[in-house]
Amino acid sequence: MKSSRIPGFYNMSVDERRKLLKDNYDLTDEQMRNLSNNPSLSLDKANNMIENVIGTYELPLGMGLNFVINGKEYTVPMAIEEASVVASASHIAKIVRSAGGFEAKSRERLMIGQIQVVGCSDFKDAKQALLNQKDTLLSAANDAYPSIVKRGGGTRDLDVRILNEDANSTYSQMLVMHIYVDTCDAMGANMINTMVEAIAPIVEEITGGKVYLRILSNYADRSLASARCVIPPYLLTTGDFTGQEVRDGVIHAYEFAASDPYRAVTHNKGIMNGIDPIVIATGNDWRAVEAGAHAYAAKDGQYGSMTTWSEDEAGNLVGEIELPMSVGIVGGATRVHPLAELSLSIMNIESAAELAEVIVSVGLAQNLGALKALATDGIQKGHMALHSRSVAIAGGASGEMIDVIAKKLIDQKEIRVGKAKELVEQYKQ
Repeated sequence: MKSSRIPGFYNMSVDERRKLLKDNYDLTDEQMRNLSNNPSLSLDKANNMIENVIGTYELPLGMGLNFVINGKEYTVPMAIEEASVVASASHIAKIVRSAGGFEAKSRERLMIGQIQVVGCSDFKDAKQALLNQKDTLLSAANDAYPSIVKRGGGTRDLDVRILNEDANSTYSQMLVMHIYVDTCDAMGANMINTMVEAIAPIVEEITGGKVYLRILSNYADRSLASARCVIPPYLLTTGDFTGQEVRDGVIHAYEFAASDPYRAVTHNKGIMNGIDPIVIATGNDWRAVEAGAHAYAAKDGQYGSMTTWSEDEAGNLVGEIELPMSVGIVGGATRVHPLAELSLSIMNIESAAELAEVIVSVGLAQNLGALKALATDGIQKGHMALHSRSVAIAGGASGEMIDVIAKKLIDQKEIRVGKAKELVEQYKQ
């Protein structure tokens, strides 16, 4: 098992990092070429992925280090433009690995397809009629996508709800049928849409109503992944702050987010700072994951924290997260985009469930990184130090000048573009 603990990685040159990755993960020459300065996603491929293509848009691809999840080492590719995220996640992963690593698990992996029916003469009778024909409907859905059945997946169940039955407007009265589909290692959007479109005429015949929408739901609450970590206070000691003080500060910060939607939004954005970069790096749909995660954060009637932080009987800090994870390792861009394929290869991901477990673990780590910073020195100290290089570049610095200007910005505690421009002019003179 290759260790994700790589001391000094941040001090290496880009070429040195690439060589280490190639040697550690047995990457092919072709895979390494995809990490070169030339665009890994060719215009030809891009033009066949979406419409009206004019080029490609790149993000920095960094490596989250030190992760141990369910006893397995993970070096995690993260595509993101924001400074300090990769460093923060790696820092917390180092702490958690000293405490035994993250424990993660997945529940059943079922995606949801919805069919909307309106105009039923009696919605209750229509609902019961669909339930009576459950086997017929599930079989017909499987017939629409037989390849997933051959791989061991396919429909598993259905249910039916009546929405707004007593409403005054006939536009709001409707019946909604859900089918639950095991999509194996695919995210399954196209699969679900094919199935619900195929059985829509049967639904109309059974209910006597008219079908309008038939599409998947991105609220994948039957495809949940969770992660947990337990950290002794001594591992949290930071500068002048004791581990107990850091632990208490993190829990107070969590309670703030759990009680106030205004704080919860920013708190959860920090969690998604850890989640989205992996979803992007692996070619998955980060908008779907974002939408599902935020909906799940409001499942109890008020928008709140996606994580929980508490103290156990031994005084340890305990962190937990559970979120819908509609991700896959086959289909879509996961095997079309060369860097998505490379990212999955580096992590040695064997199933969509495993990928989901890695993603939520990194989300939990990133959350703790933010809360730990907020509870001690404040978020700006570390973030702005890392951000100073971007500010220096925006101010016109290039080459070796970047480090010089960045250091001056930090020393003068003025990390802003205007100051960077001023320092660049002074440097040139």
